[in-house]
Amino acid sequence: MRIERTKNTVKNIRAGMVLRVYQMIVPFLMRTAMIYFLGVQYLGLNGLFASILQVLNLAELGVGRAMVFAMYKPIAQDDEKSICALMGIYRKYYRIIGLLIGVVGILITPFVPKLITGDIPGNLNIYTLYLLNLGATVLTYWLFAYKNCLLQAHQRQDIVSWITASSYTVQCVIQLMILLVYKNYYAYVIVTLAAQVFNNLATAAVVNKRYPTYKPAGKLPAEEVKVINGKIRDLFTAKLGSVVLKSSDTLVISAFLGLTVLAIYQNYYFVLSSVLAIVEIILSSMMAGLGNSYVLETKEKNFQNMEKFTFLFLWLTGVCSCCFLGMYQPFMKIWVGSELMMDYGPVVLLVAYFFIQTLNRLLSVYKDAAGMWHEDRFRPLITAMINLMLNLLWIRSWGIYGVLISTIVSMLFVGIPWMLHNIFSVFFGKHLLKNYVKILLSFGAAVVISGAITRILCVYLVPGNDILALAICACISVIVPNVLFYLFFSGHRLFAESVKFCDRLTKKKFKLESILIRK
Repeated sequence: MRIERTKNTVKNIRAGMVLRVYQMIVPFLMRTAMIYFLGVQYLGLNGLFASILQVLNLAELGVGRAMVFAMYKPIAQDDEKSICALMGIYRKYYRIIGLLIGVVGILITPFVPKLITGDIPGNLNIYTLYLLNLGATVLTYWLFAYKNCLLQAHQRQDIVSWITASSYTVQCVIQLMILLVYKNYYAYVIVTLAAQVFNNLATAAVVNKRYPTYKPAGKLPAEEVKVINGKIRDLFTAKLGSVVLKSSDTLVISAFLGLTVLAIYQNYYFVLSSVLAIVEIILSSMMAGLGNSYVLETKEKNFQNMEKFTFLFLWLTGVCSCCFLGMYQPFMKIWVGSELMMDYGPVVLLVAYFFIQTLNRLLSVYKDAAGMWHEDRFRPLITAMINLMLNLLWIRSWGIYGVLISTIVSMLFVGIPWMLHNIFSVFFGKHLLKNYVKILLSFGAAVVISGAITRILCVYLVPGNDILALAICACISVIVPNVLFYLFFSGHRLFAESVKFCDRLTKKKFKLESILIRK
């Protein structure tokens, strides 16, 4: 079966964007309510639990990604028997994973308070709160989590988005009532647990309705199972590296600088991660289409698409980076006040991290879609370990600066170059790497110049820190980089190809909508 890649990607992006904007606004309101009704330390505590559970999720071992990748070919060939057998393996592995997370999570319970510097807010029982969060994680694995792979492999992430929006709405309404009326953090966490259970059950019901013939049944040949298990082993180090990289910053800040500093940092990171999540929607929507393309198209065609998508992607993330540089501090001043703001130095580092991380995720999507996990298995782990060592080395002397610089250095000088080497050595060919790197460097330079000009204009032309000033900064931050990028790249071949691609995409969108209207 040839998946309608462009059509499904548009659907996924549209649904994901709506959900993501919604999930930016509502959590913003929830964080604000928590700051004013419970206190800023509760935000730090939330972030700490999330990071601990990320580490525990190492037990997932990348099973989900391996299974989705394994389904690309049988879906393309309408091989129902193989798909059902894969679902059976997926279900078995996830049950084992849920049990492992539960056991390991209980064993490390006595050590959780040691990850917190300073007082615990409101004399809370950290053990009880931690076990509630642990229970939510375990239940998500045991309650039909394996069914989600069918939607991902069929490139229907838009369905997942709408289910998530529904459950998240109910969750946030109840939690907001709890904060306003009862100010009870225990009840707040219990609602999160219940919402995750509902989300899994709803997803399973939709999958059963859309794909009634796909049931966990049958067995794959031993050789195919061996191949899948090999991919899972390769993904383990990648998963380990990813988790250490994401979680180490939070854990180190909590252990060395305290929950208040962690909460301030995470307020900034919340804004950044909200935009990162929108970028992630685009990338996730492309994943199954790329996997299908790798099966059906030539390497030359895939590389041409990679160049074009990279150009469009860097344009988008470059504009976002300039918006951060121009709007971050005025927004934070309005939202949380000057007492909960960082200096501008860490803000610049956060923006640099944003741009580097988005590029890293783009490359990871191409690597994952091609199933290049064996060749890439050690890179994420070594990158993460370098980041952790630099964190521990620099945090005492440089504080939050040391945490951010260590992450940037490890990704920019170890992770990304290594991944580029792997992708072009294994799939596209080393002879194409030089031209691709030129695109990255030229766009990186354009973003630095545009960001500097944006920041200067916002500082010297826009007085004050009120909502009007933020609106003016927003206009400057959007207009300046787009104009400069056009001046820099309008003569580039990728600009012309990208314009043609966007034009075709727009025409397909309007054609599809007109057909739906006539129906």
